[in-house]
Amino acid sequence: PDGTKIAFSSNRDGNLDVYVMNADGTNPTRLTNDQATLVDQLPSWSPDGAKIVFTCQPDINTSQICVMNADGTGRLTLTNAGLNFRARWGNIPPSNLGKIVFESTRDGDWEIYVMNPDGTNQTRLTNIPGDDRESWPSPGGTKIAFTSTRDGIREIYVMNADGTNQARLTNNLAIDGEPSWSPDSTKIAFASDRDGNPEIYVMNADGTNQTRLTNNPAVEGNPSWSPDGT
Repeated sequence: PDGTKIAFSSNRDGNLDVYVMNADGTNPTRLTNDQATLVDQLPSWSPDGAKIVFTCQPDINTSQICVMNADGTGRLTLTNAGLNFRARWGNIPPSNLGKIVFESTRDGDWEIYVMNPDGTNQTRLTNIPGDDRESWPSPGGTKIAFTSTRDGIREIYVMNADGTNQARLTNNLAIDGEPSWSPDSTKIAFASDRDGNPEIYVMNADGTNQTRLTNNPAVEGNPSWSPDGT
């Protein structure tokens, strides 16, 4: 959160594990090394930078949400029902520790859930036929952006942090996904193949002014803002 370090996943040492490095790429350090876990990936920092939540997969048929201290110690598994994936830690009140937003199949389709940092009070936020995934809480903790196939093709939606007022932001015959909030919560960066191949776009938080940022033959995706929003 302070812009000094980057958490990421890598298979450089065999299994896919979570690492951290300085923001300039120096001092890459492996944080997870559990031989019983096949994959540790998709890390997300707590608002205070003290902990990291991530997806942990002991085998190809199991996927849970785990948390650890920022130095890799104190590892805990928070979920135990269904497939659970892609957790994001947000500044969602009332606790100053925030809440963890994630996706799960425990009730059938992929849906968006929220839980306390210790894994308690796991609550379903979406409940419409179709896959709801790729949730990302706004920095202010009042909104959650996510993707859904509820209207036929994957588009980007937004809702209040308690699951109310779910609204569609994108609407075209292409796949829009991987939403990422700007630090001031006024814009959302995302990926779309609406112009031929996956590129990075940005739009206002209400879905207006959708603008393409990249334009080359490569596949562009998974945008993430710098802490100062530049």
